[in-house]
Amino acid sequence: MEAIQSWVSEHKLASIGTLWAATIGGSLAYTRARTPLVKPSLRLIHARMHAQAITLAVLSGAAIYHYYEKQGESAAHEVSTIRK
Repeated sequence: MEAIQSWVSEHKLASIGTLWAATIGGSLAYTRARTPLVKPSLRLIHARMHAQAITLAVLSGAAIYHYYEKQGESAAHEVSTIRK
């Protein structure tokens, strides 16, 4: 798990792009299986909307994680400075 976390932290944009592409593909496959009579253009629009929603959720989660990670680092730094 730690190897995955380090890879994702080093390749943030590639990770988000991969997630976006996987969501597009998954959504297209799901809508094709679920409603085969829907036009491909409409399927693509829905897939793009699903991918955008997932990407925004991931970016929001990453921002929150980054914020709290920096909060923890600054608190640890303050504690180490006080102890000196």
